[in-house]
Amino acid sequence: MDANDGFRELDRQECLRRLARAPVGRIVYTRQALPAVLPVNFGLDQDGAVLVRASASSGLVRAIGGAVVAFEVDEVDAATNSGWSVVVTGAATLVIDLAEHARLLRTGPRSWAPAPKEVFVRIAPELVTGRELVGGRTLYGVHRPS
Repeated sequence: MDANDGFRELDRQECLRRLARAPVGRIVYTRQALPAVLPVNFGLDQDGAVLVRASASSGLVRAIGGAVVAFEVDEVDAATNSGWSVVVTGAATLVIDLAEHARLLRTGPRSWAPAPKEVFVRIAPELVTGRELVGGRTLYGVHRPS
């Protein structure tokens, strides 16, 4: 970390801990050759993979199957000018193994918008990065002491 940039890099384990506490994240993917971002609720699997439960007929599922996507979560406190952000980048694949699908029905995330036919999307944690703003600015632009 550059001593003047105000950010602290988070290691992979800290990133995964913060991911596990967040209720909602954003999938960043390509739709019709343009970037698209969609907020979703999610869960983490034992290996740190991001799991999303979605309607099998959704545009999201059609767009991301097999594609490399980014998944981002954050927490911001405007009152203290602080926060953190974690990004997982990896291939998004549909869970097609019947035993795995059955396990995820029991243990995986529940969709906030249930659909008649749901599938699970797994985002492999190939690259996990994060950073935390430490020593944010006051309303008057002066760094707070650490």
